[in-house]
Amino acid sequence: MPKVSRMEVIQTGSRRRWTLEEKRRIVAESESGPRQVSATARRYGLSPAHLFNWRRLAREGRLGAGELATFAQAVIACEPAVEHAGSTATAERNRIEIILADGVRVVVDQGVDAGALARVIGALERR
Repeated sequence: MPKVSRMEVIQTGSRRRWTLEEKRRIVAESESGPRQVSATARRYGLSPAHLFNWRRLAREGRLGAGELATFAQAVIACEPAVEHAGSTATAERNRIEIILADGVRVVVDQGVDAGALARVIGALERR
C-alpha cells in the first residue's frame, strides 16, 4: 500500500451562522483600508461576494435579519415657562422631556447622567 504524501480535507455542506455583531465587526474590518475586502473575506472563510453583500446591507441599514434602522421623531419646542407654586421658571426651562413610542414620558433635568438615562430608556423600551 503506497504512503499518502498529501492529504486535503474538504468541507462541504456546512454553513456558518454569523451573529449580527460578528457581521458588523467583519464589515467594519473590511472598511478599514483599501483592498481589505478580499483579505478580510479570506481571514473569516467568506467569499468576497458574500462580504460585499453584507457591506451593501450595512449601508442600507438592513444588516440584521428583519431589522431596519429607524429614527424617532424629535420635536424641539420653546414653550414659555409657567410659574408654579414651589418651582421656578428656570427649573422648567432646564428640563428634558422624552416621549417614547408607546407614549411613556420621561422628564429629567439637564444634569442627568447620560449613561443612566440610556439604561432607563432601554429598560422601558424592552418591557
